Amino acid sequence: MSFDILIEKRRGDAQIGCRIEGGAGITVLFGPSGAGKTSVLDMVAGLLTPDTGHVRVGCEALFDAATGVNLAPEHRNAGYVFQDARLFPHLSVRANLLYGSGDDPSGLDDLAARFDIAHLLDRWPRSLSGGEARRVAIGRALLSKPRFLLLDEPLSSLDRARREEVMQVIEQLRDEAVLPILMVTHDHAEAERLGQRIIEI
Repeated sequence: MSFDILIEKRRGDAQIGCRIEGGAGITVLFGPSGAGKTSVLDMVAGLLTPDTGHVRVGCEALFDAATGVNLAPEHRNAGYVFQDARLFPHLSVRANLLYGSGDDPSGLDDLAARFDIAHLLDRWPRSLSGGEARRVAIGRALLSKPRFLLLDEPLSSLDRARREEVMQVIEQLRDEAVLPILMVTHDHAEAERLGQRIIEI
């Protein structure tokens, strides 16, 4: 499975564009805040429509301006982890994870053990630390069985200890998963440590 992305989009006075090719593992989209990195993720996810270009994952076109293909977000099978964890506050951690899996509990216990969140399953999102919430959000995305994973600044606003916890989870995904991961960061050290391919924007 691989990314083949060539997109451009004008937003106000800014022209956002990039070329991304990458396979399994982590491709890091690196650049300063405001450069358009999150807009690129949104275009890949189908939340924002490019003006020109294409988005292909594997052999399937998710978007192609030339042929008129533009799959809806729910048909792209992307796991998207936003900067804020966006856990449902009225659902327990277990229920948040099962929401991602379509209420299929298979795989939940194994994932909870791998991500060290088994002890959190009966807690509410408001009681979680920032690092715990990010790990749950990544777990929920993975339980949806995505074809690819999008991580938007997954380590932002975390203290050093929590950053290291989440960093290790992402490294585990990079080393074990076969799905392509597109990750956004403005932190050079994060990009160097986690990325197998780094694209500056």
